Amino acid sequence: MGRKILEEDNILLNLKSESKDEAIERVGKLLVSKGYVNKNYINGMKARDKEISTYMGNGVAIPHGMNEYKKEILNSGIVIAQYPEGVDFGEENVAYIVIGIAGKGEEHMNILSKIALTVQYEENVERLKNAKTNKEIIKIIEEGDD
Repeated sequence: MGRKILEEDNILLNLKSESKDEAIERVGKLLVSKGYVNKNYINGMKARDKEISTYMGNGVAIPHGMNEYKKEILNSGIVIAQYPEGVDFGEENVAYIVIGIAGKGEEHMNILSKIALTVQYEENVERLKNAKTNKEIIKIIEEGDD
């Protein structure tokens, strides 16, 4: 039995603001340490963000690897980093929640759509931004657009 896609220890709360690249690297390293991806996947995440910003709006960025890095994915997983002061993703886009995603096969789109449904609502992002516990973050994500 593999790991769950989102575990409590996949969440980092209350991080100090840092650069976009550092934030992408942080969630990438967390995906690596949790056994979801190989280290090279981080390069794919950075490459994707250089090509098309992984900032999604509503204070959320979702770094993930480009297609040619899919082979670096070992298991589907999500990691979440909360930055109360935000991370500058350029062009006046500030991310308070940075979600690293690795999806195997079709799971990739399922994971993305679940998260997209959650973060399309500003009040959910506000709740994620202000969450005090990892359990609270998981509950908000799992409730999604309910």
